[in-house]
Amino acid sequence: MSNEKDTWDLTHMFQDAAHWRSQLEEAKSLAKILASMQGTITADGQQLYTALQLNDTLGETLTALFVYAKMYFDQNMSNSEAKDLYETADSAYTAIAEQLSFLEPELLEITPEQFQQYVQQQPALKLYQFLMEGLFEKKEHIFNQQIEEILSKMGSLGNSFEKTYDDLTVNDICYPEITTPEGQTMEVNNNNYQIALIHPDAAFRAQFFDKLLGVYKQYINTITSIYYGSVKNDAFIAKSRKYPSARAMALSDNHIAEDVYDNLITTVRQNVAPLQDYVTLRKEVLGLPEIHFSDLFVPLVQEVDRTYTYEEAQQIVLEATAILGDDYTAVLKEAFENRWIDVYPAKNKATGAYAIHSYGYHPFSLLNFTGTLNDVFTIAHELGHVMHSYYSNKHQPFVYSDYCIFTAEVASTVNEQLLFAYLYKNSRSDAEKALLLCNQLDNIRSTLYRQTLFADFEHQTHQMVEQGQPLLPDILCSRYRDLYQIYHGEDFVIDDALTYEWARIPHFYRAFYVYQYATGISAAVSISKKILEGQPDAVKNYRHFLTCGGSDYPINLLKIAGVDMASPQPVEDTLQYFQQTLEQLKPLLKK
Repeated sequence: MSNEKDTWDLTHMFQDAAHWRSQLEEAKSLAKILASMQGTITADGQQLYTALQLNDTLGETLTALFVYAKMYFDQNMSNSEAKDLYETADSAYTAIAEQLSFLEPELLEITPEQFQQYVQQQPALKLYQFLMEGLFEKKEHIFNQQIEEILSKMGSLGNSFEKTYDDLTVNDICYPEITTPEGQTMEVNNNNYQIALIHPDAAFRAQFFDKLLGVYKQYINTITSIYYGSVKNDAFIAKSRKYPSARAMALSDNHIAEDVYDNLITTVRQNVAPLQDYVTLRKEVLGLPEIHFSDLFVPLVQEVDRTYTYEEAQQIVLEATAILGDDYTAVLKEAFENRWIDVYPAKNKATGAYAIHSYGYHPFSLLNFTGTLNDVFTIAHELGHVMHSYYSNKHQPFVYSDYCIFTAEVASTVNEQLLFAYLYKNSRSDAEKALLLCNQLDNIRSTLYRQTLFADFEHQTHQMVEQGQPLLPDILCSRYRDLYQIYHGEDFVIDDALTYEWARIPHFYRAFYVYQYATGISAAVSISKKILEGQPDAVKNYRHFLTCGGSDYPINLLKIAGVDMASPQPVEDTLQYFQQTLEQLKPLLKK
């Protein structure tokens, strides 16, 4: 069981559930006041400024309520009080969104020219210039209050698909147990996924993977129906808002051209040869007659594989990121020492890892640390998000404090790149270097190649639904198999269990989310290269980027850090880097 110091201290936000509920009532009061202004918010510059400020205060309060409820719930998803708060937060958010559904339509009753006149009346409105510009661009996709209320309710319905999936896969499914080669009992679940798949026994790895995916196969009809409902909801909302597709709607929020998505898939598909070369190398080095998915994680250099204590991992991450400045290090230390992080796996705790933040409070991070090298990289990754949130909240007003995933995954992955460079520089043998190079290859494989495969699959499933084709288990599994063959080549054996893997991916319930991991690592490789080479102003430019939040469109924000993601060049460069790293590894494995 975790020590208290290794868990979140949620009293940093609210003293207890009673305090949380009192703030919920405050949020409802704020919403009521804002709703009473309906029909008058654009009367003049002062009234508009008052309404926008009140909306910010409400948004800040609602975000804090939701973040607290989610963290409380994710600590123990069987906790009835926590589940009640989580559901209450979601219901309150939906109700308030319906109550304030008049806001955007009413704001759009004024023209850009009128807004500029109001700025002259009330100069403080200049703060909302970028917000209003984005709103004016979406004018054709925003409707009257009655329709906006309906679409708001549909948005809540759409969220229920992800919740249903989580309840099924976290709370309801009973995962089997197997015996490890060492004679210990291990539950076949997602918390033990990484530990099992780096085990040196190939038969055990295959058994674990087969049994884990077998669980999803057992529920494949239910999961397919949940996912089909989620995609249909995406398609309905997009069509209702007059977007050509759900993808177009998702990307438009961040001003991302669909060409960026298409270029990613096209560029990666044209450069699968290095990935297939790496798959073959793994097969040869591991001495396997065949190579399966369960063989893609095990270290190729077994003798230097090791585990880390959480304290060791902390120190490594601090030293690896020290290049970003003393103040950066000081904030990281506070995160480690002041209970910003929930560290270890626990029964009914949410799986995976994430960072989460709310304006006016320090960020938090959830981990499921088990001591693997991958877990050390996960700490660096999630603390990258934490630092991005910390600096954005510190330097931006609430309205621009949040950032989109397109830029978020850059901050997290830059940290991973700095960690790799640090560990490689301080390695004591060719075997350690080989292990780290393998880790770097696996990181790019799983973040660029794998997430692009997911993005490819997701795009296909949405296209099918938008063209009136049903999503059926056999069709989804067949599409997934085909993609694995395209990306991984003929030397890669696709087991029946692997075709059900799509059902294990929770990110598919956030439409067109995963591609940003791939673009993120591409931008991060470019930025970290500049930092590590000591290019003039590289650290300064990157640190400036971290303070910008969502104050501009993500493509423009990344240009501050020296990367143009509107071009396929960063993706091409990262794929080339993968090839170079692979060539660097090969002679080390022959020694």
